Amino acid sequence: MAKAPGFAPVKSRLQPPLTADEARALALAFLLDRLDGVAALEGAAPVLAFAPAEAAAALRALTPPRVRLLAQRGVGLGDRLSHLFEDLLPAHAAALVLDADSPTLPMSWVSDGLQTLAVGAADIVLGPADDGGYWAIGLRAPCPALFVDMPWSTDRVLATTLARADALGLRVRLLPRWFDVDTEADLRRLCDQVSASGGPWRTAALVPALAARLAAATTR
Repeated sequence: MAKAPGFAPVKSRLQPPLTADEARALALAFLLDRLDGVAALEGAAPVLAFAPAEAAAALRALTPPRVRLLAQRGVGLGDRLSHLFEDLLPAHAAALVLDADSPTLPMSWVSDGLQTLAVGAADIVLGPADDGGYWAIGLRAPCPALFVDMPWSTDRVLATTLARADALGLRVRLLPRWFDVDTEADLRRLCDQVSASGGPWRTAALVPALAARLAAATTR
């Protein structure tokens, strides 16, 4: 699930230290690296749920052939997530929705979440994020109540989702915790991680220039 760089504002909280062009390049690298990862998953039917709808042709030219394109619909994140599960689940036993902001996320965790849902070991799978949200949410059946009146963009998203799942009697499986790259501190963490242990190739190729930009911002 992602905004299309160049068609919608991306990474606004990283401007500064990044320029708008640098932020777009970073978001595009994140997205394409994520698409490579999901396209390589065995037994999965990868889908890019994108916004805005007019980005379809540009994204098709960039997206691996195995990845289906699906325009997001609805107003606001909760509405779009709810509609996305409604669109996907009639044709699939389960769906796991990922963000595009965690490029070094181990894809084995994604496979684990999909397998958990596929065998019916949980009704909802969540990948907790360090900022209090989640990097993934998976369901076996649509559940609009999980997305209505949520405190989006706050550190209460995961906790609120867990409380609602409990109230609805849903069996929950938590995947390991990871981090999104939304702020300058997140970007510094990403650069340190990729420099130390590598990462997906497009993101890794940008890291030297990003690290230099962050170092220059520190010395000002």
